[in-house]
This record gives sequence, C-alpha cells and structure tokens, in this order.
Amino acid sequence: MTNDDYKILLHNWPHDPGVYRFLDAEDRVLYVGKAKNLKNRLSSYFSNTKDMVYKTRVMVKHASRIEMTLVDSEVDALLLESTLIKRFQPPYNVMLKDGKSYTYLCIKNEPFPRVFLTRRVIRDGSSYFGPYTSKQRVETILGLIRQLFPLRTCNLSLTDENISKGKFKVCLEYHIKNCQGPCEGLETAASYGEKIEQIKNMLRGNFGPVKRHFQQLMAHHAERMEFEKAQQIKDRLLAFEDYQGKSTVVSTTIRDVDVFSIASDEKNAYVNYIKVVNGAIINTWTQEMVKNLDDDEADLLAFVIPEIRERFNSIASEIIVPMDVPVADTTVTVTVPKIGDKKKLLELSEKNVHFFLLQKRKEEASAAGKQTSAERILRTLQSDLQMADVPLHLECFDNSNMQGSYPVSSCVVFRNAKPSKSDYRHYNVKTVVGPNDFATMEEVVFRRYKRLLAEGQSLPQLIIIDGGKGQLSAAVKSLEALGILDKVVVVGIAKRLEEIFFPGDSVPLYINKKSESLKLIQQARNEAHRFAITFHRNQRSKDFTKTELEDIPGIGSKTADKLLKHFGSVKKMREAGPEEIEKAIGKGAAEKVAKYFRAEEVGEV
Repeated sequence: MTNDDYKILLHNWPHDPGVYRFLDAEDRVLYVGKAKNLKNRLSSYFSNTKDMVYKTRVMVKHASRIEMTLVDSEVDALLLESTLIKRFQPPYNVMLKDGKSYTYLCIKNEPFPRVFLTRRVIRDGSSYFGPYTSKQRVETILGLIRQLFPLRTCNLSLTDENISKGKFKVCLEYHIKNCQGPCEGLETAASYGEKIEQIKNMLRGNFGPVKRHFQQLMAHHAERMEFEKAQQIKDRLLAFEDYQGKSTVVSTTIRDVDVFSIASDEKNAYVNYIKVVNGAIINTWTQEMVKNLDDDEADLLAFVIPEIRERFNSIASEIIVPMDVPVADTTVTVTVPKIGDKKKLLELSEKNVHFFLLQKRKEEASAAGKQTSAERILRTLQSDLQMADVPLHLECFDNSNMQGSYPVSSCVVFRNAKPSKSDYRHYNVKTVVGPNDFATMEEVVFRRYKRLLAEGQSLPQLIIIDGGKGQLSAAVKSLEALGILDKVVVVGIAKRLEEIFFPGDSVPLYINKKSESLKLIQQARNEAHRFAITFHRNQRSKDFTKTELEDIPGIGSKTADKLLKHFGSVKKMREAGPEEIEKAIGKGAAEKVAKYFRAEEVGEV
C-alpha cells in the first residue's frame, strides 16, 4: 500500500475504537492491531516512515488493503484483537516462544484418579498443575504427594461395576502400603476423593486445609488408640510442614494475586509471572516473546497476561503490574503499586525478569564467541540482505565470450562460506546467437535449476548474479518460469561500485566495504569469473587446435578428437612419432598425419 492509497482512504477512516487488519494481495492477514482511535493509529503507518522500524515498512509495503472492525470500547478491541490473532496467526504479530515442552502434574479425570507427570495437556476434564520449569522439582513434589497420600498407580478401569464383579486383585503396591486397594473395594471413593481434594489444595498453595486434614486424622487415630497409625500421620504432617516452610511467604495481608513485569530489547520481550496463593509464592515463570513491528510494553503485557493466566489456571481477582494495562476481564482488578508489600512483590518480579534478560544476553554473547568464522560471516550476510534463512548454500553465475564468439557460462557453489569445487558447473551456451549477455544468463540459470529440480536436489538459499539490473532481470525471468522465485533470494552485484540489486527494486544496497559479507559475495563473484574465463580459454584453445588437425586432408572431427584426447596437444603429437600416432588412430590415418607434418617442415603447407 502506497502513500497515495493512504491519502485516498484517509477521509473515510473513523475516530472510533476498533481492530484493524493489514491484508496482502492474496487476502492473507499480515497484521492485526487495536486502537483507541483508528484514524490516528492507521495514519501513523504512513507518516514519519523514516523513523519506522524496518519490519513495519516491509509489512505496509506488502499490504494491499486494510480491513477494520469498530467496537464500543478499548477493552472490546483488546478482546477481539486477541481472538483474531489466535485465529489467523499473522506473521507480523507478536509470537510467543516456547523453547521446550514443560512438565505438568496431571490429576486424571477418572474413577479413583491417578496423579502423574506429563508433558501433554489433554482437554478431557483432567486437572493440570504447572507448568514446572524444573523436572527435578516436580518429581520431588510428586514423591511427597505419594508419601503423604497413598494412591493407585495402575491404569485399571476402576468402575463400580468392575470392582463389584471382583475383576481385579491387589498388587505389590498394596502390600508395601503405597496403595489402599480401591481395586478390591478396600478403599471407598469418598475416602480417595478426600485425598485428591487435599492434593489439589496443596498444589494450589492452600496449605491450611491440608494441615487441618492431617491434624484431624492424627486425632482420630489417637482417640481410637491406634498410635502406630497416628505416628504415621504425624510423620506425614512433619514432611508437609517442611515442604510448606520452603515456600516463599510474601505477606499475611496479601492473599491471591498474579504479578507481572516486563523487560525488552530490540528483538524480544520477556514477561515474568509470579503466582501468589494465600500469601505464598507457589509458581514463577518467564515468558519470552518475539517482538514484531513497534509494540510497546503495555500492549505486550495486555497480550500475554490472559495467555499466562490461562496456562496456569489462575483465578486470582487481582493482578499487579508496573504500568496501566487494559485487561479484557472486567472482574479482575489491575493494581500499579507505589509503596508497601505489593510494591516489594512487583520489585521481586522485576528483579527476576531483568536477571533473565541479562542471562539471555550473556548466552547470546557466549554463543557469538563460540561461532566459527564461517557462521559469523553467513549470519552477517543474512542480516545485510535481510534474509529469512542463513545462506549455507549459495551459487554465483558469470558469463564469458570474446566479441560474441565461444559464449560460455559458469556456476560456482559455496557451502558454509567455502568453495565447493566438486559442485562447480560450466555451460556451453546453446540457444543464444551473438553477444547477448542477458539471454545467456536467462538460459544457463534456467538449465541449472531445471536440472536440480528434476534430480530432487536442494536449492541454494542465495543466488548471486554477476552483473547489474539487466542480468538480474534475466535470471529472475527463468526463476519465475520454474516457479521457484519465492523459494530463493536472488541478487545482482554490479562491478563498478559493488552495488547489490534486488529484483524489482531500482535502489541498490551498499554494504560496508569492510564487511565480511561483501567480501564473501566478491569472492564468489571473482571465483565465478575465474572459472568462466578458464573454461572460455580452454574452449578457444581446443577449437583452434581441433581446426588445425581438421585441415589435414582425410582427417575429420572424430579423428581429431581422438588425437587430442590421446596426446593433449599438437606439439606432443609431433614429438611422439608415427608409431604412437598409428596406435591411436590406425595406420591409414597416421600416414596422412605424418605426410602433413613432413610437408609442414619443408614449407609445402
């Protein structure tokens, strides 16, 4: 979409709140955004474009039209924006990054529920707690649960009908007191359900009911003079109190809250989440997001808060944040604390998120330090050319001819920034007559990639054309004919000022002359030129020699080829003598060659 299109549409845009969508020519949604004032927000995409981030300029350039939906309030816009992002997954919207799958504790939706670890969340009515970033920690929690509450671990279908028919027998787990035998009806569903309820309380951070549960059991056994059982319950209570003591208690005045803070750099944003239940921190999480366009931190928080709360099954009625953030759920109170315990809790979250950001930068610096020179050069080239992929495989083409005669082309291949000479290819031009550099480039590029496609070989990430806009356009024509232009990046390099041209863009890119990426492009260009010149000279030399041999009466092109393959040159042929020539082409033809050489010596030829 151009500025002219914008000026035409400007007067029709409303000042109301709403959601807007940028779409490309194929009606693919590129970006979904919200605005208090649609006209003001959309106008910002077409004014002050010099200060606009690169991705935003690219998105606007690729957009062919804008759609919008008016709503009553900013909160409605926020809700609709979130829904549309989930539905369309636009390429220029913020993307959440999950580096790996994390562990959850699952309480299965079944008779006599099992409690186990899983990495898959299945929406079947089961209860999931987590995610836990440390598998060791969640295994410790599961071990404590099994120590406190004897549960079944089998996967039997313990329906009332199966149990009443006596289909199952107790196993070793029952005999070693890890299970109380619900499979034979030795434990009631009500008793088992009470344990499950206390496990849920424990995982939610509701420690009070769990503690009272054990105290009541202990008192019950003591009244019945079952002192051994009472001691077992006391041991479990002590283990539970030890676990409770390791939880971070925030304040006696703060009950259930969610705390969010944010830190960001140019590419990513990081949101730290602290879940507080009954005044204790029961879980923490830092969510990484890939930033797109010019999202500010308030917008990023508004986007990610519902996602994190849903993931952690949070029902807290208050969230603590460092700035005003619009929240679609009107039942939730948003607090930006200035003093007190809530401010200290926010500062703890901010401390965690800034530490996370610092660690990320250290990891990136460490990874950069460990990069090989080839990785560094290729990533620089990827950045300079704004490529989506690292150009591990690149190819460069060059033409060579002498006043239109002997036209040839070369294709050199670089893998991991190094020449792969076994993959080099040279071409004798077949369809072009006369000195036509553009048509020659079109032919050889077509032949090269038609062959790769036919053989099922991988395409390069980058194609370099030695020449300016004309040669580049010729190459693009062939790539379009093969249907692979959108699968590769193709550029042309003009020799005079080392200008880099992109298809359809008349303004060249100038890479820093000291840049390693430009040096790699120049190396590929020079190698393609050398390979083309060498092949061209060989062709000329071979043709001149072949022409001289074909001047011998009775010697045709096939016999001349045999002689060249056998001796390599006319000079070596003369030095070899008639006997060896006879071995190569037979007695009759050898006599004709010998007669020609003798006539040459006396000046009769």
